[in-house]
Amino acid sequence: MAFLSVRDLKVHFPTVDGIVKATDGLSFDLEKGKTLGIVGESGSGKSVSSSAILGLHRKTSAMVSGEILLDGTDLLKLSDEQMRRRRGKDVAMIFQDPLSAMHPYYTVGNQVAEAYRVHHNVSKKVAKARAVEMLDRVGIPQPDRRVDDYPHQFSGGMRQRAMIAMGLINNPSLLIADEPTTALDVTVQAQILDLLQDLQKEFESAVIIITHDLGVIAEMADDVLVMYAGRAVEYGSGNEILTHPEMPYTWGLLSSVPDVTGDTEARLIPIPGNPPSLLNPPSGCAFHPRCAHRDKVPGDLCVTTLPELAPGTRTETHLKRCHLANPDVVYEQEILPEIAPELVEEKQA
Repeated sequence: MAFLSVRDLKVHFPTVDGIVKATDGLSFDLEKGKTLGIVGESGSGKSVSSSAILGLHRKTSAMVSGEILLDGTDLLKLSDEQMRRRRGKDVAMIFQDPLSAMHPYYTVGNQVAEAYRVHHNVSKKVAKARAVEMLDRVGIPQPDRRVDDYPHQFSGGMRQRAMIAMGLINNPSLLIADEPTTALDVTVQAQILDLLQDLQKEFESAVIIITHDLGVIAEMADDVLVMYAGRAVEYGSGNEILTHPEMPYTWGLLSSVPDVTGDTEARLIPIPGNPPSLLNPPSGCAFHPRCAHRDKVPGDLCVTTLPELAPGTRTETHLKRCHLANPDVVYEQEILPEIAPELVEEKQA
């Protein structure tokens, strides 16, 4: 059994207008020491599903069902107190916006040390020393002095490092990083990613990284989960997903990435339309209103029938949710010449 095994996870939010199905039947596995990248547009259910792993939907109106097995224990069946003891110790999260995630009235050191004291019966002095040690480990200069600064006195990159220190201070076996490089310049992004990889090797943590940046996925992820409208639409190894994607939505994400080595006058190829409402999602395949390839599927199958997440054409472990019979052929003949013409030229040569 995988270290983390999520099975048929559903997170639904009742509203006056109906049920918002933020996550609807999500399943995936993650081994210890490995990294799972979760990608998709805003509103696809990435952060909601990860928050469910931490039990952050407890005592809210959210209706959560399914299984979240962490090292064999179903987190959804734990009491609030049992979950509180695991949160931050066995499973931790680096939140998307460290400025809003950290309390402005308390020093950075106080907040990092608190995360340690919650799970260890130690004095404030010992906890502060541990906080200084972790701030030093994540590359904060002069940590013994900066430990007494407030969040607003840190730069964006330093706040992100402090959030990483808080997440790793208890050596968690599972770390969830929600957009850890958002709003950071490329130099700081590279430093943050290198730091996460180094610390993962040291602690042998399983890591879930949620991001819109496919470059981050290419660098860090062993496996990739592509989400759309609360469901997994493609799932497999990072190499397979990025080099031989078989779902039109994944093609759209790859086509939307600018090629820094290509024609500077070339226009991006965006995905037409907008993400669907999770209150009233489209029938059948949720992506069909925006899909340019639905005419290749016979009849109204895309509109009437939700495709299963089934093995693709290349490997049994590469799963895709699509009715296209030969997605690999379509990708090679139509998509690849648009997003990577140099690869097509190499093959032809």
